[in-house]
Amino acid sequence: MAQDGTDKKNSLSGMFEPVLYWLDNVGNIITLTFETLLWLFRPPFRIGQFLAAMEFMGVQSIFIVGLTGTFSGMVLTLQTSYALRAFSAEGRVGGLVAVSLLRELAPVFSAIMVTARAGSSMAAELGNMRVTEQIDAITTMGVSPVQYLLSPRLLASVTMLPLLCILYSALGMAGSYLVGIVLLEGDVGVFLQSIRDTAVPKDLFMGLIKAGVFGFILSSISCRHGYYASGGARGVGLATTRAVVESCVTLLIANYILTQLLLDTEM
Repeated sequence: MAQDGTDKKNSLSGMFEPVLYWLDNVGNIITLTFETLLWLFRPPFRIGQFLAAMEFMGVQSIFIVGLTGTFSGMVLTLQTSYALRAFSAEGRVGGLVAVSLLRELAPVFSAIMVTARAGSSMAAELGNMRVTEQIDAITTMGVSPVQYLLSPRLLASVTMLPLLCILYSALGMAGSYLVGIVLLEGDVGVFLQSIRDTAVPKDLFMGLIKAGVFGFILSSISCRHGYYASGGARGVGLATTRAVVESCVTLLIANYILTQLLLDTEM
């Protein structure tokens, strides 16, 4: 009987373990992010750390974001042109591509690219500092590791993601122009007029709002997993993987929620 009771207890523990892990993970993210936000407004302000984080997350992501944006605009224009050709509406390609880039593709893909490049690096770097006790050494020196390591990264992420979103949109439209006008020999005037008639400033603002929120999300999740990493090299690898996967999934969920909220405010 005792053995049966132990087996039932173990089975129940295994059943609820994913739920408990999720709740613990969410709680750690909220607590650590709240502490990170508080340290943003308390001196000393780590300007050097902030600028270094901006350079790492923004400047070093320009190439991958720009390349992704260019080919996204090109393939979207190609697919849209062939789809609208059946309705003799090829002239609407420019406007449709512009709205798609500004509202959806630019903020989402920029955030995913930054997560893959910078978010994974943040988690790995912080995880390595944790398992090698560098974070403990910073604490021993009387410096808050949250203020020194996390706050600049969070602020830099929220600052640079909207700028990368603008870059993605601009190069995406350049790629769209290349395919729609140069390769498919469309009319330049009709293409540009379609953009003027369809794309409006609120489309850009929607993308920028999304990008800022996405930067906050990916930085919070990546920093959490790196900051609480344990178990040596294997633990750092697991923390990095979880940071990227959870960030991408959360970004897609948040994208739907934000889209619904922003569209409701327009009505």
